[in-house]
Amino acid sequence: MAQSVGIKDVARAAGVSVGTVSNVINRPDTVASETRARVLSAIDRLGYVRSESARQLRAGRSRIMGLLVLDMGNPFFVDVARGAERAARDAGLGVMVCNSAQNAGEEAEYLSLFAEQRVRGVLLTPADATGRNIESFRRHGIPFVLVDRVAEGTTECSVSVDDVAGGALAVRHLVDAGHRSIAYVSGPPGLNQVRDRRTGALTALAEAGLGPQALRELPTERLDVAAGRDAGARLLGLADRPTAVFCANDLLALGVLQAMYAAGVVVPDDLAIVGYDDIEFAAAAAVPLTSVRQPAVTMGALAAELLLEETEEPGGPGGPGGHEHRRVVLQPELVVRRSSLAGR
Repeated sequence: MAQSVGIKDVARAAGVSVGTVSNVINRPDTVASETRARVLSAIDRLGYVRSESARQLRAGRSRIMGLLVLDMGNPFFVDVARGAERAARDAGLGVMVCNSAQNAGEEAEYLSLFAEQRVRGVLLTPADATGRNIESFRRHGIPFVLVDRVAEGTTECSVSVDDVAGGALAVRHLVDAGHRSIAYVSGPPGLNQVRDRRTGALTALAEAGLGPQALRELPTERLDVAAGRDAGARLLGLADRPTAVFCANDLLALGVLQAMYAAGVVVPDDLAIVGYDDIEFAAAAAVPLTSVRQPAVTMGALAAELLLEETEEPGGPGGPGGHEHRRVVLQPELVVRRSSLAGR
């Protein structure tokens, strides 16, 4: 097995001190050009890579932030990660992306990993509805920012979208098109986003003089295409099938669309469908999908910037001149496409 090359090996090969090698790596302007060239040549020849973990231990600060999302199979979270990575890179940091798979146990394991790795901070979309994982992680003193979740009951920063407004946009659009019986394919009921979108849907129905009975909820265990197909099959089995469906995300909506296509149900003539997130696949679906757009890239970038602001200010959270925690709530936008355009 090949042995790793250390800074002492580079110093020996270049005929300089360990301190000179360190200066070439960290403060190259302080080293004479001839000496610097000799050291860089030795680094290249030996294949030396500096130990980032050792540097972090000396400096007491990591150059990595953690990002823990609900489902990296969902393009929405890929876009969140893109935004976070862009902001982190601009600040000279990297991002460790992990996927809780909507599982509280896996979330707890990744949060422990972040603590062990002493990351600079964490961007988190919580999977644990009880909040116990957050409480446990808070003991480590590592800053974190909630993403796609309002910081209810916490003092930390958060970046989210007004999901109540988003749910209202979706259902108001369907009501305006003449629909009076609407299904809500909702996802796991423990998720705040799912509950808030339902609240918005009920608000839009109430505005139109319709009671909560006009909304038929079809919960699912997951927020993916397979769960949407399953919900679509249940929808087809209803004797008094609603004329429209609002789905808690686009993956569910695409699954419902697949189920309708397989059963010969015409979208939107027989059933109108509205999704949520406006992922890239929404516009590319066989029947282009109407969706509530979330600014996912912006959310990720803003969350990373808040975390950087908190970890870089010497005053610290709440201290004189230090970081002030903020709750940023962005507004959604309805993007209308063919899946909801048939009149009633």
